[in-house]
Amino acid sequence: MAEKVTSLQVAEHAGVSQSAVSRVFTPGASVSQKTVDKVRAAATKLGYRPNVLARAMVSGKSRIIGLVVAYLDNHFYPEALEILSNALQERGYHVLVFMASQTAGNIDDVVEEILDYQVDGIVTASVAMSSNLSQRCLQAQVPVVHFNRFQDGDGVSSVTSDNYQGGRELADFLVAGGHEKIAYIAGWEGASTQRDREAGFRAGLAERGHALFAREVGEFDADHARAAAHAMFNVPAHDRPDAVFVANDHMAFAVMDELRFGLNLKIPDDVSVVGFDDVPPAAWRAYDLTTMRQKANLMVAETVETLLTHIETPGAAATRKVSIATPLIVRGSARVPPNLPADKG
Repeated sequence: MAEKVTSLQVAEHAGVSQSAVSRVFTPGASVSQKTVDKVRAAATKLGYRPNVLARAMVSGKSRIIGLVVAYLDNHFYPEALEILSNALQERGYHVLVFMASQTAGNIDDVVEEILDYQVDGIVTASVAMSSNLSQRCLQAQVPVVHFNRFQDGDGVSSVTSDNYQGGRELADFLVAGGHEKIAYIAGWEGASTQRDREAGFRAGLAERGHALFAREVGEFDADHARAAAHAMFNVPAHDRPDAVFVANDHMAFAVMDELRFGLNLKIPDDVSVVGFDDVPPAAWRAYDLTTMRQKANLMVAETVETLLTHIETPGAAATRKVSIATPLIVRGSARVPPNLPADKG
């Protein structure tokens, strides 16, 4: 077996110093393009690859971000996490993905494993950690940012949409559209997104003199959402809602399919349907879903800046709780109020 090529050999072949070779392979380091070209050409010719793990042991920085995600069925997460991974890579970091269920106990086990990888930071997407584990990460000086989840009082930064206001605006929209029997299909009840969207929706209805007509739970899962829709709408016409807010688009698609093909109801003639997220299929003609748009690009930008600020100024950066406005996107799945402002949609 041939001996491994060293950075010193690359330096000699390229006619530069060994430290120059190190800088070329260190993300973010200052080095001229001429030196980069010479070193990379020499490395390619000699078959040299830098030992990232060894460098991490010396520097104390792995430049790895641990990403914990509970599920990828919802179109919002693959899109957002692709943007997040690309944004971190542009800043010289790499993402190590861990899958976990939504329960806090399972997340704690996964995050304990992530800490063993000596990551520089952690992003949790669609999951929540216990307060004890949040403190464990703080003690290990590994900053954590919750993406699309909010937790009170745990000393951890979070970036979310303004789910409460989004729910409230959907209530306004449905009431203004003349609906009287307005229902809600909830997501997983342990999620802050579910909690805040429903709270805002109920508050918006109450402000207009309405109460929730019916409620089922869809668990942020297509099969559960389909069953919830069947239970809610497979009733006599006078007991049937005339509008329903489904807590995310992923469930809303299943609900719409059940209403149309399982129960032979027309959308929006028999029932209006609205969702939350504005994932790509929401704009497909098959769904044409009215929904609140989560600004994935802005959410990712805030997450990256928050996390890297914590990493690069440990102990100095204050905890941030970022909440981003969600615009209403009006399409054809719901009755449109006659006085809808022109900037909606």
